[in-house]
Amino acid sequence: MLDHRLVQTAVIGHQNSDHPVILPMDAWELDRWRKAHPNDSYWCGLQLGGCGGELSDRRYTTKVCHFAHHPTAPICHRENNGESSADHLFIKRGVQSLLGKRRVRGQVHTRDLGTGPGDAVDVHLPDSRRRLRFQLSTVDYRAWRRADDELGADADEIDWIFASEGAINQQFLGRHGYCLRVRCETVGGERRVHIGAETRDRTVTWSPLEDCVLTPSGIVTPDTERIRLSHPRPRPTAFPLQGGLVFALALEAEAPTDSPFESERRRLLVADVKAVDSPIVRALVSLSADSEVPPAEYVYRVTGGARLLVAEGAAGWAVEVKRYVRLNAHDAERTGLWMPPSPAIRPQAAQLNVPTSRQGKSEPPAPRREVEPVRTARSVPGTEAPKGRAVLSHAEMVTAVRDALAQHARLQSTTTWDTLARTVSPALENYSDTGRRDLLVAVDSPLREHAPVLSALIRDRGEPLPYLFRVLAELGVQNANASHRIKRWAAVETERAFAAYGVPPRAMQPRLSLLPTQPVLQPPFAGIRGRATTAPKRSLTDTASDALMMRRLRILTAELEGMLPVLGKGPRKRARKSLDMARAWLATCNGAAPSTSQRGKQARKKLRHIVPIVEEALETAKRSVREARRTREVQEAKRLAEAEPSRREAQVPQGKQLAPRTATVAEQEFVAQLREQLAQVAAQAGAIEIGHLHIDLKSHGARRMLGEIERRAGTDAPMLSAVVVGKKGGPVPFFRDILKVAGLAVPQTDEALLKIWRREQERAHAAYANPPRPLPPRLVPTASRAASTK
Repeated sequence: MLDHRLVQTAVIGHQNSDHPVILPMDAWELDRWRKAHPNDSYWCGLQLGGCGGELSDRRYTTKVCHFAHHPTAPICHRENNGESSADHLFIKRGVQSLLGKRRVRGQVHTRDLGTGPGDAVDVHLPDSRRRLRFQLSTVDYRAWRRADDELGADADEIDWIFASEGAINQQFLGRHGYCLRVRCETVGGERRVHIGAETRDRTVTWSPLEDCVLTPSGIVTPDTERIRLSHPRPRPTAFPLQGGLVFALALEAEAPTDSPFESERRRLLVADVKAVDSPIVRALVSLSADSEVPPAEYVYRVTGGARLLVAEGAAGWAVEVKRYVRLNAHDAERTGLWMPPSPAIRPQAAQLNVPTSRQGKSEPPAPRREVEPVRTARSVPGTEAPKGRAVLSHAEMVTAVRDALAQHARLQSTTTWDTLARTVSPALENYSDTGRRDLLVAVDSPLREHAPVLSALIRDRGEPLPYLFRVLAELGVQNANASHRIKRWAAVETERAFAAYGVPPRAMQPRLSLLPTQPVLQPPFAGIRGRATTAPKRSLTDTASDALMMRRLRILTAELEGMLPVLGKGPRKRARKSLDMARAWLATCNGAAPSTSQRGKQARKKLRHIVPIVEEALETAKRSVREARRTREVQEAKRLAEAEPSRREAQVPQGKQLAPRTATVAEQEFVAQLREQLAQVAAQAGAIEIGHLHIDLKSHGARRMLGEIERRAGTDAPMLSAVVVGKKGGPVPFFRDILKVAGLAVPQTDEALLKIWRREQERAHAAYANPPRPLPPRLVPTASRAASTK
């Protein structure tokens, strides 16, 4: 049996060897490799998850060079064959070399955690009682916690180095300010190991493994030491607090001097804290260091932005307070934290700053108002503090708007300027367009590729802000002033924000470029029509970017060739045309003389234009396969629908009348197409307005067709109709009818309906994500269960 798989990695010597090798993909590199290693034998190593059989190298000029099993070898079930499939062995060898170079005693082992022998690499340093775990497979928090406890049984400290991005990386970034990463880069027949330091802005600085140092404090790169010094202690975890919270400072008690909740910009004080329907407890309260300490003789209510601070491994907790108001005497007395002075101690009233009337009755300390701390930062120019609200400085306004937009991104929703004015500060209503633009520039500064522009979430009558292009221009987005794709740019950036702030966060798609795309034609080859040229002859892949693009072209060509047998006549013809063009370039780059037709194609197309053409052909081929599969499914549904009447007629007892069919064949096809479209929207964690559905709902009835989707899915499945929004936003007007058809209870209030709709939308996003996420619990019971509880 011929081996058609692209096996890129092997081990040298024997089947149990841990000496990895990656075969060069270019023919000229393979020739040089053969001359340097004439006596090496290659094996599908057991430590690669292979069969243990011997391999031979295959040289090609029109596709990627690779290893292959012998024709008489048994079937190999090795799952990972790519250039990264031996990274665990390259990392193991690199760490062993580093230990010998630094003269550090230690053991290095690879680990199989359930998905293959390359899941992890463990390093044990017994002299310093320290372990290093190179986590190469994806791991969630619970699996990481179990592994951390297991590794910590005989070690005092553990360094985690992750190969991929994930939610667990954010845990390290939030606690320590940085996260260690590992990656391998192909250089000839080797994979060079690099260690990276990822910071909170998601930028990673990479250093070769041989430049790193193993110390008693762990693995150190030039950047990790700098980051450790700038983040001397882990940050506590913060949880938002809901509900009422009141407190009174206890200045006679001193706060601990070495608390994990200390911060440079915060002041830590001891206070008596009371939550709603809870007893009074003494706890730590974290207030802004820019404001004065509020008087201890008053009681304050937290108005928003309170968070519970918890430090792992430390006892106790603290409350972080951003805004608070002073209560009047009546409300303060009801909390139990303050009582009016009695006549016997009335002379102390002046000392306690509690004013008394001539009749001897205590008066409220002051009308209820929000405390306005004395601040060092300047206030927002041109705005006055509304009643009941404190004046926000410019920096505070920027932070408040950024936090509000981030919260909308977590909820996967856009917002308007009026909504920000209601939730952040009424002073925003008085901002001119210029003031709003300057504020948004400060919110999104500096512009970073790995951080979404939150200003794209703000809508004006359903469209992006009319001055968004000016905001982008000041941020440094190229061609923002002249581009006509601002609306599309805002839509893409909104999806990036939803992905970055989602729970859990997802990988962001690349930012849309506003630069115009102008194809540049390749000049004709020298020598045509007998004209000589004095320009020096250059290779078609002189630059590093061209070499990477050529490697990409080889991979795309191999994948497209593999899809030819399953394509129809038309798509196969278009795919062969693109393959011919790609093969011409590949043959030329490997030293073959181009034919006359190939020379004409090369003169018309440059390499950077051929790669997108092959990518488009590959995507068209995949789309053709999907459409063929969908056609087969529709035909099967049509066949079952046509057989349904006879089946039902055979099941109806004699003498009883057969009920009419609920849907025609055309309607069933329509429901299948509509469900496919909604599933694609849910897979992208998005929503679609009912008027933007590319299927005509008027001829079939939107209410009945969306209800038919939910009726077929059953009561346990997530509701795909929740990703459809009405013209005014929110659920469609007949969402109650859809709940009824789906067999679910129908809420009475619009507020409950909105919560149910949002939860069902979250469930649909989780069910159709790639990979699927756990579904949040449903907020609405079934109609039968709701009826039984009445």
